[in-house]
Amino acid sequence: MPTIVVHGGAGASKAYEDGCIAAAQAGMLVLRDGAGALEAAVAAVVLLENDGRFNAGIGSKVRSDGVSVQMDAAVMDSTGLLGAVAGLQTVRNPVQVARAVAATPQHLLCGEGALRFARQSGHPVFDAPNISSPARADGCDTVGAVVRDSEGRFAVAGSTGGASPSPLGRVGDTPIIGAGFYAGPKGAVAATGIGEHIMRHLLAREVYQWLADGLPLPQALQRGLGMVDHKIDLGLIAVTASEAGSASNRDMPAWTLSAD
Repeated sequence: MPTIVVHGGAGASKAYEDGCIAAAQAGMLVLRDGAGALEAAVAAVVLLENDGRFNAGIGSKVRSDGVSVQMDAAVMDSTGLLGAVAGLQTVRNPVQVARAVAATPQHLLCGEGALRFARQSGHPVFDAPNISSPARADGCDTVGAVVRDSEGRFAVAGSTGGASPSPLGRVGDTPIIGAGFYAGPKGAVAATGIGEHIMRHLLAREVYQWLADGLPLPQALQRGLGMVDHKIDLGLIAVTASEAGSASNRDMPAWTLSAD
């Protein structure tokens, strides 16, 4: 059964859950139109990037210099597609640029190279710092989606405006394969929270392996949360052939939607 799970960031307000519901519905519509898991995951994340309440896309946080916005995003599916961008500026939807990278022989582009690729791929200049957004000062961490489609394929997509305050050039877990995201033949996992702690554990890959080994999804998510001190914001979403769900040690807007 096609299923999508969406999150809006560990530590974000549960009042933003309507945004996650809308994103899940957008992804499900893509699935019903015949597209696969990866395109559905991207569609869900695009909607969250366009919602200024979340720390991604137009709601991205300003870096410690007070003016710069640097964004990261990634996509991966169980057929082998993988693409990510880091330190990307002046683009509205970084997850779409990551999707375009996945269609090339490369997997990760950063900084000026990522920006040039975005322009060559048809993404126009979008000056996010000039957007009036109530989330600009207190954005809501990462956004992400995991999907299972009707063919049994899995995909994950994620996007973030980074932590605040953080220096120029800082990259968290979101575009790092195995840390903030992972997808394979047994499922897909996305992590959200303090990237430095997620990266040191390669958390998404760890949770994926537990799921692949047969651990029930709720137990795998809770074990993942237990790898990090409870004082550290952390959330996880995952989908397998038979299960889907989310878990967090903080409030986290999230939504799971399955086809009728």
